[in-house]
Amino acid sequence: MSELGQNHTVRIRDLLPRDLDDAWRINQANTPAVGDEPRDAMDAILAMCNIALAVDVSDELAGFCMVLPPGTAYDSPNYRYFCNRYDNFVYLDRVAFNAKHQGHGYGAALYQEVERRATASLFALEVNVKPPNEGSLRFHLREGFVEVDQQETRPGKIVSLMVKRLLPDTD
Repeated sequence: MSELGQNHTVRIRDLLPRDLDDAWRINQANTPAVGDEPRDAMDAILAMCNIALAVDVSDELAGFCMVLPPGTAYDSPNYRYFCNRYDNFVYLDRVAFNAKHQGHGYGAALYQEVERRATASLFALEVNVKPPNEGSLRFHLREGFVEVDQQETRPGKIVSLMVKRLLPDTD
């Protein structure tokens, strides 16, 4: 645990099924930066994750992330892109924070914890470029991610497919 500011205890922990109602509300409040998702789909995604983390700030769920290994039944075109090209990766399906908890460094701390737990050689994800998510692009470049491709996932929506090398090349 770490103390940030007055009376703010910050803790990164496993995301649990009991957190999913709050996580879903955070997710929906962050669309279109993250994908719109039916509530019941959050349970299915969590069941496929090998890493799922929550950030608590003063015992309130401030944000979360859901990370999948290769080879699950997840049907996202972005996830499938990485499955078709790489064997040894973790895929960040979604990450979102309550508006009042954005911009405090919690995202970078969450990514550090994903990297600490991951045993894969690549950390893979996508960021919207149309419509643009400039803040997310800046964040991911700063965190060491590089673009490997772009793809249109539906008319008018294009994503930057990005990776960060975590271990020596094994693919």
